[in-house]
Amino acid sequence: MKILVAGGSGFIGSHVANMLSETGHQVTIFDNTRSKELHQSQSFIQGDILTSNLMEILSDQEIVYNFAGLANIEECLENPVETASINIIGNTRLLDAASKNNLKRFIFASTIYVSGNSGGYYRVSKYASEMYCEEYFQQTGLPYTILRYGTLYGPKADNRNSVYRYLSEALLNRKIVCYATGNELREYIHVDDASRASIDALAKDYENQVILITGQHSMRFRDMLEMIKEIVGHDVEIEYNQPSDSSAHYSITPYSFKPAIAKKLIQSHYLDLGQGLIDCLEEIHSNRKKENNS
Repeated sequence: MKILVAGGSGFIGSHVANMLSETGHQVTIFDNTRSKELHQSQSFIQGDILTSNLMEILSDQEIVYNFAGLANIEECLENPVETASINIIGNTRLLDAASKNNLKRFIFASTIYVSGNSGGYYRVSKYASEMYCEEYFQQTGLPYTILRYGTLYGPKADNRNSVYRYLSEALLNRKIVCYATGNELREYIHVDDASRASIDALAKDYENQVILITGQHSMRFRDMLEMIKEIVGHDVEIEYNQPSDSSAHYSITPYSFKPAIAKKLIQSHYLDLGQGLIDCLEEIHSNRKKENNS
């Protein structure tokens, strides 16, 4: 199929774009920065999601992935207006052009942070964009798939990626400086695994669904850093500091109980513990509501 990858020069976007090309799709990357490793079969359009003529850009496409936007929580906390503009307005402009061009699917890159109360303006912008995807389907019939990513790591990242940053600090400075207790839990997922799941999402079964893309197992943040230390060298020092904003990142789980939470289809066909707990709470809440109404 003809697929446009908005934000295809970025970390996860570039991996997905290349994997799409390797599996035989005709890929066009749309980004304000030219991809450093453009696949020989790919086309590239340089532009801004807020100002470019998206109607024209999507006129000959069948599918669009949207990875464009601000993805760093701290950067979003410092720039709430820019976050809303790029992440919400930019996504809505892309949705509008996709619906008017009758595209077969709109695939939106979201985050597991939307399932809870942490993540600041980043979470809010992603949650609002998810709602726009669902509403465009209701109003225009544009099919969508929402991909909620966990903690990604892998090649072609930069210092905005925490795992890459800690690896770099360990290797170059022999000292890792982090703002955490070390007891936080994360489900790290390699970018290649996340990319394969992102492409699997093209299947009809995942149309108009929300998919969780995280690692298979939880790991304590401290254990991940100790693993880096063992790999890089035991002379590496690890310094823990008090988080500057405890509400920005979750500690144990990104989930919080919300009675109206939507069910999510998990690509690997197993029920995530956090989602399973929420489903149980959802059932308890529903039963209690019935009792109160009877």
